[in-house]
Amino acid sequence: MISYGIKKEKSELRELCLAKRRAMPKDVRAGLSRRICENIINSVSYKYYDTLLLYAALNDEPDLSYLAERALSDGKRIAYPRCIKATREMTFHYVTDLSVLSSGTYGINEPDGKLELFDTAALSCSVCFIPAVAADKNGFRIGYGGGYYDRFLSGYNGTAAAVTFSDFLLDTVPHGKYDLQADFTVTEGGILTFVKN
Repeated sequence: MISYGIKKEKSELRELCLAKRRAMPKDVRAGLSRRICENIINSVSYKYYDTLLLYAALNDEPDLSYLAERALSDGKRIAYPRCIKATREMTFHYVTDLSVLSSGTYGINEPDGKLELFDTAALSCSVCFIPAVAADKNGFRIGYGGGYYDRFLSGYNGTAAAVTFSDFLLDTVPHGKYDLQADFTVTEGGILTFVKN
């Protein structure tokens, strides 16, 4: 159970970062997003991934659509999440074209639930990119507070990567003992890899 103090700290930091992120000019966000995608594509690990679990960006989040299109052209598979509000769980479904995504839970673009499901137990070299409001230099992140990614990652055996702009990469963020570390964090400035505790 997360302590009230940590929950309050997370909430306050989340609001501060979201306000700052919303204030970023759209063209600046677009340029930084492109650099984030290029950092991933140019990384040594990228060529080994056969599946990328991505997210459909909200207006002020780092946009990974360039990465998605490049991955498809490179013969990789991509999947996007569907949120199940009643259970606060998330499933990923394969897509072959971003145009199939449509507005779903919380107004986030999602794939149809009838599309092929990504099987967390299947043998694959996959990476899950997680939108982070803020992240720290130890692999911890602040999300939106719903716990969807923490629940998904608890049963996921692939690589987990937090994605944020470098303005929101902090020395440390508040976290509890049940918060999961990412394997690496990517910003427009580069990729930071961690040794998990």
